[in-house]
Amino acid sequence: MLLADTKRILLKLSGEVLMGDQQFGIDTDFVAKLAGEVKAAKETGLEICLVIGGGNIFRGMAGAAKGMDRAQADYMGMLATVMNALAMQSALEKLGVETRVQSAIQMDQVCEPVIRRRAERHLEKGRVVIFAAGVGAPYFTTDSGAALRAAEMGCDALFKGTSVDGVYNADPKKDASATRYDTIDYDTVLAENLKVMDASAVALCRDNDIPIVVFSIRERGNLARVLAGDGIQTIVRTGANRSAS
Repeated sequence: MLLADTKRILLKLSGEVLMGDQQFGIDTDFVAKLAGEVKAAKETGLEICLVIGGGNIFRGMAGAAKGMDRAQADYMGMLATVMNALAMQSALEKLGVETRVQSAIQMDQVCEPVIRRRAERHLEKGRVVIFAAGVGAPYFTTDSGAALRAAEMGCDALFKGTSVDGVYNADPKKDASATRYDTIDYDTVLAENLKVMDASAVALCRDNDIPIVVFSIRERGNLARVLAGDGIQTIVRTGANRSAS
């Protein structure tokens, strides 16, 4: 196991990942593959919480940048995360994985409200819990929602599955000389404004001593490899010496 004594994790997926090779929306085939990755991780004995962004459907900050009221735009983004959560729930349950969606915006017809003790009970029964609608308030990203739920649920680590394979000193898509870190500490991430998660999410993980593991979810089987300690990733944790590949 990548991190010793890891029993419960929160897996944060960016909404863009659910697009697969599309330009917008949800690629059901790719979501099915992601569900297979989650199922394989769960079969190692882990208790798993999920948080999925909404950028494949609507991003609040982008709406605000085009003149939309920021709070209104953020609420629309929260609804997008509920759609993604329901898509992932459907894919997981087709694979026989029991799943519950809990939303920070109450919508009883489609999912449960966020209730910590109920979520803990679901995890204890072997269900995957998908937290949707961020923190239920505007001006917070789904990264902050993921950090909050990881702390609230007592997770041993937060795994962030993205389109890149770790944390770099520059954008690897724009700078071919960018260096990837194997390990780095929270304060360095914050001081150098490295784009791991937003600052409030990193600070919340730091304050609750929750390691952040950043890896590429697009590579098939990579979640299992990272959990086993074999995959490529960056670990952000307290006291980590900066080491680069």
